[in-house]
Amino acid sequence: MLPTENRLRRREDFATAVRRGRRAGRPLLVVHLRSGATDPHAPGESASPTRAGFVVSKAVGGAVVRNQVKRRLRHLVRDRLSALPPGSLVVVRALPGAGDADHAQLARDLDAALRRLLGGGTR
Repeated sequence: MLPTENRLRRREDFATAVRRGRRAGRPLLVVHLRSGATDPHAPGESASPTRAGFVVSKAVGGAVVRNQVKRRLRHLVRDRLSALPPGSLVVVRALPGAGDADHAQLARDLDAALRRLLGGGTR
């Protein structure tokens, strides 16, 4: 589970990450990253913690499958938060194939997308 300070909850924050951030698509998921954005809702703080949110639509599967995908993605992102710049907003959107994928496949796609967004990979 993600700690409370690392959860993306507000609709505006999701919109900021998706509309103003960079995007990297993989076969199982799409990652949106808004690097080093200061938190407009926290007065006086310039370096807020990295926050992550998840979008898993009904196209992925039924409720049980969607919740399983969300749990896997939360676990994967939690382990990678330290590699992201402070104050970043991350939105991970699962694509329909994510429901059939195992933990290793999701991890591989997430790592590849983050590597690309952080400048360590090519297209």
